[in-house]
Amino acid sequence: MADKFKSFYSHLDSPAQGAFSITPNDSTDLTTATRSIYIGGDGDLAVNMVDGTSVTFVGLKVGSVLPIRAARVLATGTSATNLVGLV
Repeated sequence: MADKFKSFYSHLDSPAQGAFSITPNDSTDLTTATRSIYIGGDGDLAVNMVDGTSVTFVGLKVGSVLPIRAARVLATGTSATNLVGLV
């Protein structure tokens, strides 16, 4: 497959180039910090951001893409499902 954009530098506002399934965990960081997170099922999302702060996003809707740089998705406080990390 040809990739006409292969020689371009990827910026944070560029489209994601990869994706991985996220299983919330209170004690383990993600293998890769996210560029954004896709929400596959309604609910709340509790995360530790790459700068070390913690926050819970409340009332997220299915199909949302949250443009955040998360280091960890916490099991405690997360009710959203089918989470996909975009990088």
